[in-house]
Amino acid sequence: MPGPVRPYLTHWIGLALALLFVSMLSCTKRKNEVVVYTSVDQVFSEPVFRAFEREAGIEVRAVFDTEETKSTGVLNRLIAESDHPQADVFWSGDPVRPFLLIKRGLVEPYLSPAVSGLPAGMRAADGTWTGFAARARVLLVNRGKVPSGETPRSIRDLADPRWRGQTSIANPLFGTTTMHVAALFAAWGEERARAFMNDIKANDVRVASSNGEVKRLVAAGEVAFGLTDTDDAHEALGEGAPVEVIYPDQDGMGALVMPTTAVLLRRGPHGEAGKKLVDYLVGPEAERMMAESAAHMPLRAGVPTPANVRSVSDIRTMEVDYARVASEMERIQPWLRQWSGL
Repeated sequence: MPGPVRPYLTHWIGLALALLFVSMLSCTKRKNEVVVYTSVDQVFSEPVFRAFEREAGIEVRAVFDTEETKSTGVLNRLIAESDHPQADVFWSGDPVRPFLLIKRGLVEPYLSPAVSGLPAGMRAADGTWTGFAARARVLLVNRGKVPSGETPRSIRDLADPRWRGQTSIANPLFGTTTMHVAALFAAWGEERARAFMNDIKANDVRVASSNGEVKRLVAAGEVAFGLTDTDDAHEALGEGAPVEVIYPDQDGMGALVMPTTAVLLRRGPHGEAGKKLVDYLVGPEAERMMAESAAHMPLRAGVPTPANVRSVSDIRTMEVDYARVASEMERIQPWLRQWSGL
């Protein structure tokens, strides 16, 4: 290579490398983005993120759970990344799993100014979690498989011998079914809760891979009824399935209500953007969107809802200490694995 050319070539190579370094540095420090991990179904949560992007001008990078490992996949990822946090916000499909993060010191308390109108019992006084857009656990009944007048009204009907082999629940190791079982342990005590779970197993309950699969089994008439969530039941109704939705135990302990929850994560890479996303999630617009698309029940008054979406105030609900349910959920995991044959 001629001598005079070499200095110019070296100069341009050095400049190119410098520009590449600056470009890489800017990519790692983008300010107009927020990273959220969520166990809320992508089909429902993604439109909320897109609406936030349009309003706030902040790009949302979302990591979604799978249907089969609902809430456990991203939760375990958050715990695994605790030394080097990658996410700013956790939007949980239930109010219990955030306590597993709180217990490990992974949550940054944040009292959002957008919580006005939310019930005090559905959010933490210290700002560690905020509940909104709730679901309930319901019985989805196939009208063609259940004679008129014999409609099940309680979760205890899962253990009734007349329905042997004709019921379904999702795998209790995952998702909202884990929370429901833990809530029963908290409400009934160890002996009664274990007996109930063993009774439904002896009654040949069909353990499905997910709540969505429970919905499919009931809608197809493969079982008479199953225990699932209101959003899955809403989908079955929208698909024209011959089903009826029953809020269980309305003359007893009531139905389990589960608000989704927003949590600001400690040492997230985009803390201020994370706060703005939490503000949007717990506000009335996100509750309205979740009511229309996913049949979630708004917790604040005055949020417009479709005709078939009931208000939390219209049903009898279980009295639940979510922190205690979280503790029970961790404690009974080994027993649930044994119950599930794993």
